[in-house]
Amino acid sequence: MDNESEMVVQESLAKLAKGRTTLTIAHRLTTIRNATTIMVLTDNGIEEEGNHEELIAKNGVYAKLYRMYEKK
Repeated sequence: MDNESEMVVQESLAKLAKGRTTLTIAHRLTTIRNATTIMVLTDNGIEEEGNHEELIAKNGVYAKLYRMYEKK
């Protein structure tokens, strides 16, 4: 999906999710960047939990993945 289409989809999902609890499974980290809570799953279960800023500050799995994603 190109960036413009992704933005349209994200805006539509945000409107549908307003006032609701939603579970989003994503491979593109931009899809979940604005989530209230992000859970990073590994083979060991939930590795990290927090919002985007908290997970970046932890400098763990999520931060590493996000840095790799930004380089693309």
